[in-house]
Amino acid sequence: MSKSVELATLIRERAGEEAPEYGLILGSGLGHLSKAVEGVAIPYDDLPGFPHAGVSGHVPQLVIGNLEGARVAVFGGRSHYYESGRADAMRLPLETLAALGTKKLILTNAAGAVNTMLAPGGLMMLNDHIAFAGANPLIGEKTDARFVPLTDAHDAEIRAGLRAAAEAEGVALPEGVYGWFSGPSFETPAEIRAARVLGMDAVGMSTVPEIILGRFLGLRCASISVITNMGAGLSDESISHDHTKQMAPLGAAKLEKVLRRFLRG
Repeated sequence: MSKSVELATLIRERAGEEAPEYGLILGSGLGHLSKAVEGVAIPYDDLPGFPHAGVSGHVPQLVIGNLEGARVAVFGGRSHYYESGRADAMRLPLETLAALGTKKLILTNAAGAVNTMLAPGGLMMLNDHIAFAGANPLIGEKTDARFVPLTDAHDAEIRAGLRAAAEAEGVALPEGVYGWFSGPSFETPAEIRAARVLGMDAVGMSTVPEIILGRFLGLRCASISVITNMGAGLSDESISHDHTKQMAPLGAAKLEKVLRRFLRG
């Protein structure tokens, strides 16, 4: 029995047999949404092999239950590439999600704006990405399944549903390209200028490895960024993780409205 199947069995024993319709991965400052789920919270410490969320602002637990009438599995934190140098750090949690029978994955993150039409406190839905960090979570995979096509990495149908939910809630949800930088240091002004030339609209330190893993596992994926700051050199604001945590709740309130309306169908 594989590790993910063992973990799925453990989770079902605590949270019930029904498969979650959606998996949700929450980014910095967004963990509060897991508290709204009516269900069972399982600390990552109780799930052998799950990575510990090593970033303040993340809540290291898996919550299985109902949110706005939809069955969800909410990851209150993620492990980042910069914590271990492993781009596949979230592989076991996502394998476990797939083993539970979940087919759809929605990811959120905190990001810096490169496109000056975006502003802190707003949102951006990903319609494509650039893996600028250069790593790939499927390095070392021995089967031909590693050759994952990413033309449809950002699922058009889920995005359409999120777009409609945002419109219904009166929340602006522009779409754009997310650039993945490895972190943990923030980007330099020159890197932000390069990102603009390459066509990135926002940059961050997560999400792309999970999208690649998700597609590898057959999950349909969509992602939304909360814009917490302008990229280096685009404003006079001070960029720091504390600043990210302070700004994230402004966009998170909008994101919560969108996700709740989307899950209500």
